[in-house]
Amino acid sequence: MAKLDGDLWRYNIAKVTLVDVSEDYQSFLGPMPSDFYPVLKEVISPKYKLMERLLNQEFVGGYCYDWHEAPPENDGEQHWYVGVVNENLI
Repeated sequence: MAKLDGDLWRYNIAKVTLVDVSEDYQSFLGPMPSDFYPVLKEVISPKYKLMERLLNQEFVGGYCYDWHEAPPENDGEQHWYVGVVNENLI
């Protein structure tokens, strides 16, 4: 009988860190590394159709989607960064 070992849930969910990139719009500077921005929220989300949800779902009120950074293909943890900008600056 075959046996599955390990945490299989890790392959089905992703950690999404929403960072505020509004300062880039105010100062007209180039982008910084993802972990330099202030963190607004961290959520756990199913990986299924994650790209669609990033574009269509409002994770933080008053902020709009700007960009995302997907993890490397061989990264087992699946940690995504999503840049959001204050809607008053758009």
